[in-house]
Amino acid sequence: MKKLFSFCLLCLFAVSAMAQSNYVDLGLPSGTLWKKTNEGGDSTLYTYNEAVSRFGNKLPTNQQLEELKNKCTWTWTGSGYKVIGPNGESITLPAAGLHRCTGDVYRVGTVGYYWSSTPFDSDYVCFLYFNLSEVDMLKDDRCAGLSVRLVK
Repeated sequence: MKKLFSFCLLCLFAVSAMAQSNYVDLGLPSGTLWKKTNEGGDSTLYTYNEAVSRFGNKLPTNQQLEELKNKCTWTWTGSGYKVIGPNGESITLPAAGLHRCTGDVYRVGTVGYYWSSTPFDSDYVCFLYFNLSEVDMLKDDRCAGLSVRLVK
């Protein structure tokens, strides 16, 4: 029984270490860890309700996105941004575009939209927006499809 218990502890440690390795510590003041990749892949887009129901409190808050925007160095890659934290570690945010409430996909490769978990009001939700020349926080309809990057 003792061997089985030790083995299970090692399994849990390995699974925990693997889950941890999917996140990057950018050295932000809040200690927020950012997942290395977008949920569902670079081109997968979610409505706000889909994102909240699937990922819940793993979605970044408006405050966490503001911190990413303001405390990191953003370098355009030609199809998104390399975001370099104060400690030199980085993540890449692809410019996956968005789909409008009609379902039409818009501006793939030139613009990025990332949901926050923070509602603006009953109709709109805050999100991170970027293109070649700017990074900003905006708001959009809950039915739009945006990218999702999780935090820990």
